[in-house]
Amino acid sequence: MEVSLEEFAVEAEAWLEENAERRPRGPADGELPEGTGAFSVAVFHALSETEERLLLEDLKSWQQRKALVGYHAISWPISQGGLGLSREYAQAFSSLERRFEVPARHESFSVTTGLVAPTVNLLGTAWQRDEFVSRFLSAHELCCQLFSEPGAGSDLAGLGCRAENDGDEWIVNGQKVWSSGAQFCEWGELIARSDPTAPKHRGMTAFLVPMDSPGIEIRPIRQMSGGSSFNEVFFDNVRIPDSLRLGATGDGWNVALTTLGFERDKSDTGEAGGAARTGGSWDQLLATARTTGSTNDPVIRQHLMRVYSHVQVEGYLNRRAADLRSGGTPGPEGSLGKLMWTEGMNLISEVACYVLGPKLIADTGEWGTYAWTEHVLGAPGYRIAGGSDEVQRNILGERVLKLPGEPRVDKGLAWKDIPR
Repeated sequence: MEVSLEEFAVEAEAWLEENAERRPRGPADGELPEGTGAFSVAVFHALSETEERLLLEDLKSWQQRKALVGYHAISWPISQGGLGLSREYAQAFSSLERRFEVPARHESFSVTTGLVAPTVNLLGTAWQRDEFVSRFLSAHELCCQLFSEPGAGSDLAGLGCRAENDGDEWIVNGQKVWSSGAQFCEWGELIARSDPTAPKHRGMTAFLVPMDSPGIEIRPIRQMSGGSSFNEVFFDNVRIPDSLRLGATGDGWNVALTTLGFERDKSDTGEAGGAARTGGSWDQLLATARTTGSTNDPVIRQHLMRVYSHVQVEGYLNRRAADLRSGGTPGPEGSLGKLMWTEGMNLISEVACYVLGPKLIADTGEWGTYAWTEHVLGAPGYRIAGGSDEVQRNILGERVLKLPGEPRVDKGLAWKDIPR
């Protein structure tokens, strides 16, 4: 018999009390104490490699502690280590978890548990599901995405990294870029060109590739925010057994769309692990406005209401998207959620600039001021990650509104014959 949501919340909070320290609480439950304590609104980590590894170790340890009781995969089946409950229970646990001092989220962690694990679960062989899904959900091993290339970003289907069949193996040559956390991961989900004579959307194949394979070179990219979360990854005659092929040969586009659907799905259950959302939140923006005295300005109050209204609409939209998804692959509604999310991040940036003025660029040590530069500098990146805003609008126009597709001069052409 399924436990009620109220009973589950009581049990979960008791477990959290035993396993983590409770965060200091402000006047509203879960709200940061205004003007005191740590304050981070970073979109991307600006940590040294050592600090980032330590964060990931803390996250792994926390996820594996939750895995002992199934809290790491609440909405997953019991056979895969979860609790077999609905997403509503997972969201309830996530809300409770944010009240405690747990490790901050990391991109590699979210990719592993929220993108690659469900993709393997949906499209992998029985052996792959048995071998990888539980290990990924419990974060015993981490994954990165190996999708984008220097000449194939938003036009992902134009990728040219080659995978040539050689008996029971595949030989991979080429380059990937913007691979978050690749230097920390044991596995990568790779999309490669397996048939250059087929149209570009049909000649791709997906693989799970061990990141320590001979012939793989990972080069971190220094970001303007100060960190090196992204990487270039080079493949030089890398051999991958056919048993690690994910999906059918030539079906890589479907695998990529499945993973991207999970990436664009913002109806978050919290099962990606860790605390808080990406970048600054409405609560943090309001706390900054109050501590700087900006809420006395009626124009600032109007800007703050724009953010509050957007956050509320985004929340209703995500709940509706969760209902539509019902445990399957996110559909085009994920594109709407992704657009709302990135627009919300950029709206928060805009209003933070109004609230802070020159304090945004002056590191005076004042609480909740200069820290916002990490949000302002990082937020635009998510207008590209997971498919640019323009791509999301095309998806909504063509798949939801049924508008005519954009003219494509390469439609039906073999990939090798497309002018470059």
